[in-house]
Amino acid sequence: MIEVGEYKVKEGLYYTKDHEWAQVLEDGTVLVGITDYAQKELGDLAYVELPEVGKEVSKGDVLCEVESVKAVSEVYAPVSGEVIEVNEELSDSPEKINEDPYGAWIAKIKPKNLEEELKELMDAEKYAEYLKTL
Repeated sequence: MIEVGEYKVKEGLYYTKDHEWAQVLEDGTVLVGITDYAQKELGDLAYVELPEVGKEVSKGDVLCEVESVKAVSEVYAPVSGEVIEVNEELSDSPEKINEDPYGAWIAKIKPKNLEEELKELMDAEKYAEYLKTL
């Protein structure tokens, strides 16, 4: 884990400038969640609007929304593909994202153009450097 001030950045994941993370699993699917920075900026999450299973997304599309006591924030797809699974636990317990932002994934995507799109994402070190500029 890399620490940047009060924020934690998990190694081995890919990151967007909008503070989503992507984890490539052994079967080639991708778990998506929001970063420690995002959950701390939002504050206590009250609701996660999970995407529909079967939804087709392009990289940068709105995947879903998360609501906190402070704000409603859009979560963007870090990769293109089809949503094949969602983390139903978050419907009843959105605070799991606050408790463990890198464990509480939101959606699993079957990617369409993974190799190319990963090149456009940041690794943990680059994301940590990016956080220092905010």
